[in-house]
Amino acid sequence: MSNTIIATDFNFPGQKSVYHGKVREVYTLENDKLLMIATDRLSAFDVVMPKGIPYKGQILNQIATKMMRATEDLVPNWLTATPDPNVAIGEACVPFKVEMVIRGYMSGHAAREYKAGKRSLCGVAMPEGMKENDKFPEPIITPATKAEMGDHDEDISREEVLKRGIVSEEDYLQLEEYTRKLFKRGSEIAAKRGLILVDTKYEFGKTKDGKIVLIDEIHTPDSSRYFYADGYQKRQDLNEPQKQLSKEFVRQWLIKNGFQGLEGQTLPEMSDAYIESVSERYIELYENITGEKFVKANVSNIHQRIENNVLEYLSK
Repeated sequence: MSNTIIATDFNFPGQKSVYHGKVREVYTLENDKLLMIATDRLSAFDVVMPKGIPYKGQILNQIATKMMRATEDLVPNWLTATPDPNVAIGEACVPFKVEMVIRGYMSGHAAREYKAGKRSLCGVAMPEGMKENDKFPEPIITPATKAEMGDHDEDISREEVLKRGIVSEEDYLQLEEYTRKLFKRGSEIAAKRGLILVDTKYEFGKTKDGKIVLIDEIHTPDSSRYFYADGYQKRQDLNEPQKQLSKEFVRQWLIKNGFQGLEGQTLPEMSDAYIESVSERYIELYENITGEKFVKANVSNIHQRIENNVLEYLSK
């Protein structure tokens, strides 16, 4: 679709390097600055879909920005400015090579593992007698790290993280504390909007002066799963699927169409109508989680808009 941004090739003043992630493009600038562009790319099962989702990048960036601001009293973060709806600028950090995944409910990956008969995830016990989407007695932290080969995330236990020296024990304890604080605040914000924050992941980095800060995104539909609180218990009692706002609906659509990112599987074609429906779901999530009407940015020439806004900010 012409009204999406799926790749960038900017050359900003003071630019030192660029990293193209699955969804974000990260530009390293002089003076220890990072410039992150949220594209409209959609990734599921660690595979990037060929077509972009209109306004997805703007939605992710604006939710993440709002949530960073709403949690900065609890946990320091990297963010300093958002000069464009798709752009965030902040302090360059060295990322920890572990994602802090926290789950309040047995959904998604946890539910799939449970159905397969596993009663432990990342070294954390899951109680017997649970069914999909039940609430855990206490939120559980189930870290993930990049596999040795390829881009796939792999489950890892706290013990293994420490044993392999991925994170020091002192730093890991801090990451756990920050993760629990952020999830508690995120759950409170969601509850005020009639939503349940089911699970999410946080990424952290260390600044040049050794401070641990929250980086990347927070509480977006790409990093988090939300249920509607209204009717949650009734749906559980009737063994019905939960009404949710997350990327899971895309995963389920792919699974129904014979794709889970496994070797030999063909990516199903996403029609323009389906892509439009995905965009609408992302807008729905934005409006529900922020309580604000989504204002669509001008997408007639997204690349030019971004370049103009960034140049104006950098020239100040």
